[in-house]
Amino acid sequence: MSLNTQMFGWSLVLSPEQRCPEPPSPGELVSRTLMLELESLLKHSERQQQERAAMLRRQGSSSGSSPSVDYSWLANPQRISYQLPPQDYLELRELCGRVPPAQCGPLIHRDHPRVIQQRFTSVLLVSITAPFVVWGWTEWMKIPLGVSFMELLGIRLEGIVTAGIMPLFLTMMLFLGPLVQLAVDSPKGVLLEIRFKFNRDYLRQCVGDLKWMRNHVVAPLTEELVFRACMLPVLVPCNGPTAAIFTCPLFFGVAHFHHISERIGAGEDTLFDILATAVFQFAYTYVFGVYSAFLFIRTGHLLAPVLCHSFCNSVGFPEFGRALAHPQRAVLLLSYLLGVALFLLFLLPLMDPFLYGKASICSLSLHPRTTCC
Repeated sequence: MSLNTQMFGWSLVLSPEQRCPEPPSPGELVSRTLMLELESLLKHSERQQQERAAMLRRQGSSSGSSPSVDYSWLANPQRISYQLPPQDYLELRELCGRVPPAQCGPLIHRDHPRVIQQRFTSVLLVSITAPFVVWGWTEWMKIPLGVSFMELLGIRLEGIVTAGIMPLFLTMMLFLGPLVQLAVDSPKGVLLEIRFKFNRDYLRQCVGDLKWMRNHVVAPLTEELVFRACMLPVLVPCNGPTAAIFTCPLFFGVAHFHHISERIGAGEDTLFDILATAVFQFAYTYVFGVYSAFLFIRTGHLLAPVLCHSFCNSVGFPEFGRALAHPQRAVLLLSYLLGVALFLLFLLPLMDPFLYGKASICSLSLHPRTTCC
């Protein structure tokens, strides 16, 4: 029996010590987790580089008839290596082992595909639940809607084309300064960049990028659905449309405070810097929330704030500091001022509810406020 177990290796099965290995220590678990996340990010970056290079090669081969169009400037001429040398790998593994287990979670980057997928699932559940909560509230309060519930949420066909063009055009007026700044800083001209970004292969790559989908599709759609389409029908009957416009963004701004705990856990900055950043973020999310709620009430369409939200995420917050230090400072400052002036001039004319059909949510403001007390 002893000979057979040694010949066939059955001692590994029969020995209880071999069957029950000791669990790894918390430090080993932290090291394994962080290294797995690092390897996953490296593979994701390498895959993105390969897809971009392949796309540029396809565009180069398909544009043989128009040699004046050159996309080579968009490609990185030096191929980046995503392989870690063995010595660096061991040093990183040892460094990861020094991270306290309680701080392992915040160190996992929010842009990691796994983290993005988990948050997609969370916001999907909230976005499905929120309309049912609003519907239950209207039924419980016996509020006469006068329209279908989908129309109350801003999902309707009447005036949808205008709602998809006018609010976005108005928002682009406001961002005239940042748009001119992007055009001035473009190395090959803004027209070539626009042509490249509307290319089918580039759009396909964007749709396959979870980070792009989060910033331009999922976040605008779910946030506007929950914080505008579902929250304003509850606030308007109680406070009226004007007060609801300024009340609704408070919840939207507070919803971004979760970044405070993430940054504190990660130990990125001092507590003062983290709080200062949170206050600044709350301020501009509140201002945008006021504008978005205004768009929803004036147009009665969910599409209007969703498109403007996606556009603002794409352009980003205006970089006033770079504009002041730019060689073309006079042109940029003029474009910033002109954009604000045009925005204020056309705000009410372009947001006239007559252009979008009757806004369904406006009928709720006639309901007695005693119902909400």
